[in-house]
Amino acid sequence: MEVRLRAVLADKELIRLYRQMVLSREFEDACAEQYTKGNITGFLHLYTGQEAVAVGATAALGRDDYILSAYREHAQAIVRGAEPRRVMAELFGKATGMCKGKGGSMHLFDPELSFMGGYAIVGGQLPIAVGLALSAVQRGENRITACFFGDGAVNQGTFHESLNWARLWELPVLFICENNFYGIGTEMHRSSALASIHKRTCGYDIPSEKVDGMDVIAVLRAIRHAADKVREEQRPYFVEAVTYRFRGHSMSDPAKYRSAAEHEMWKARDPIPSFAKRLIEEVIVTESELAEIRKECSEEVSEAVRFAEESPWPEDDEVYEDVYV
Repeated sequence: MEVRLRAVLADKELIRLYRQMVLSREFEDACAEQYTKGNITGFLHLYTGQEAVAVGATAALGRDDYILSAYREHAQAIVRGAEPRRVMAELFGKATGMCKGKGGSMHLFDPELSFMGGYAIVGGQLPIAVGLALSAVQRGENRITACFFGDGAVNQGTFHESLNWARLWELPVLFICENNFYGIGTEMHRSSALASIHKRTCGYDIPSEKVDGMDVIAVLRAIRHAADKVREEQRPYFVEAVTYRFRGHSMSDPAKYRSAAEHEMWKARDPIPSFAKRLIEEVIVTESELAEIRKECSEEVSEAVRFAEESPWPEDDEVYEDVYV
C-alpha cells in the first residue's frame, strides 16, 4: 500500500525533493548540450532517470555522514549542497570549479560537504568508504559512510573485499547499489551468475534489501531505515535501488543495445512527473507552483552555464599544485 506523503515529510520538505530532482535533470540536460558544443570534453556520464536515488538517499542521511560515488555523480554533489555553478565550472575545467578545474566530470570532491569524491575507476570508491568508516570509528565520531556505486561494480574484487572487511570489522558503512541493469552495454544477467544483487550480501552476513529506485519516497524510507540500523548497530547494511538511466552509458554511447520498448516502459516511470502527480493528488502543491519550480531550476542552471563560460582558466603555474594533500 502506497504511504501518504505527509506521513513521511512536511510539505516544504516534499517540495524540496521535487525541486532537487528537477534541478538535477535540468543540470544534466545542460551538460549534454555543453558537451555537444565542445565546452565539456573527455568522458561525460549523465544521471538522467536516476534522480530519485540521489535525492531520496541524501535526504535520509545526516549532514556529517560521508558520501562517496562513482563517475555519474553530478546530481549527488548538487543534492548534497554543491553549488551548480561550481559543478558546471568544474566540468568546463575552469579555475572556479569545485576542484579548481582539475577534477572534471568524474572527480567532484568537497570535504566541507562530507562529499568525499566521485571515482572514475569502477569500484574504486568501495575500499575508500570502508577506510572512512574505520576512521570515524577510531575517532569516536557518530557518522556513517554512504557509498554509491553501480551494478557494474559488483563483479570487481574491491566489492567483495570491501563488504568482507566492513562486516569483519563491524564498520558503519551503508552500501547503495544503483542497479540500472547495464554495465556500459552489458546487461546484468549476462555478466553475473546472481542478477539479484542484494542477495549477494548473504556471503558476508550483511543485511540487505531491494527498493524501487524510481520512487523518491520509497528510496528515502529505505535509506532512512538502513542508515538508522547502521548508526545504531555500527555494522554495514546494503540497499539495491532498482533504477534506469534514460541516456547511454556516456555521451559517446548511443545505447543501441536497448530496445525501444524497454526504454519507453521505463520512461513511463520517470521519477519526476510521477512524484509531481502524487504531490498534486495529495493537495501539497499546485501545477502552477510546480511550473514555477521548473522555471527557477532552468534559470539556475542557465546561470551556472554563464558562470562557467565567463570563469577564467587555471594558471599554468598551478599544474603542480594540489598533487598531494
